[in-house]
Amino acid sequence: MRIVVHGQQAFGKAVLEALLKRGDNVVAVYAAPEKAGQKADPLKEAAIAAGLPIHQPESYRKPEVWAEFKALKPDLQVMAFVTLFVPEDFLNIPTKGSIQYHPSLLPKYRGPSAINWPIIQGDTETGLSIFWPDNGLDTGDVLLQKKTKISPDDSLGSVYFDRLFPMGVEAMLESVDLVKAGKAPRVKQDHGLATYEGRCTADNARIDWGKPWKQIHNLIRGCNPAPGAWTTLSGQKLQIFESKPLPAIDPKGIGGKMGEIAAVDADGFTVVCADGRIKVLRVKTAEGPKVSAGEFAATTKLAIGTRFA
Repeated sequence: MRIVVHGQQAFGKAVLEALLKRGDNVVAVYAAPEKAGQKADPLKEAAIAAGLPIHQPESYRKPEVWAEFKALKPDLQVMAFVTLFVPEDFLNIPTKGSIQYHPSLLPKYRGPSAINWPIIQGDTETGLSIFWPDNGLDTGDVLLQKKTKISPDDSLGSVYFDRLFPMGVEAMLESVDLVKAGKAPRVKQDHGLATYEGRCTADNARIDWGKPWKQIHNLIRGCNPAPGAWTTLSGQKLQIFESKPLPAIDPKGIGGKMGEIAAVDADGFTVVCADGRIKVLRVKTAEGPKVSAGEFAATTKLAIGTRFA
């Protein structure tokens, strides 16, 4: 079976290398085009190392791009982290179609920030889908899905790098095998259950200290490492990457104003929120690296009673 791998970054590279390692017939690679001054994408570097033809079109609507793809006589297009829109007619050029990875349990969390939102919203489970893409946004029929738990201390980084990344590579290989065997399912999504939250950006990541501790803690871990939850101190942005919730036994006895620093310790500082307190453990200023919140507090002489906005 003639396979074209289409993707980018570390995940695309891992899928390509896994296919090659077990002897699949990868005939070409499609990678995202680099911007001026940007270093080569990891998938492109892996393709060069393997001696494979590389294509980097800026659009999949041009006739010459279609002709180039058809000339490869592909049987299957394996899409590992693709962000450019690819028309359905192009997806159907391979004799067996195209399959794509998405890091959520479709139809939930369609869109570009599918790992952030389940954590931010306090879900205890997420997963991945391998599906048959169409002209919609993550609306195609599902081939297979894998689930994983979200623990109270998981972050975007731990859910993706520890689980959804390696699980996704294995799921891609399993899906390719099902396609080869002619046993790949096409399960219609229940569009009535679909959710779409949009891209998680800095605008979504601002901390409101008037919210309950659970919402603040979930926002911090769902935005770690990107885009990074943040607050302001004396008009300056401070990103917060790790925290520990300290729920109040009696919310009426919390004490202090929302966003006010209630304690400063060697390992961090504690901030008042609506129904308890949040202990901040790791932070980053606009100019500096990530540091322990205790180190930041000592360096800036952070005082009890200082208030975040």
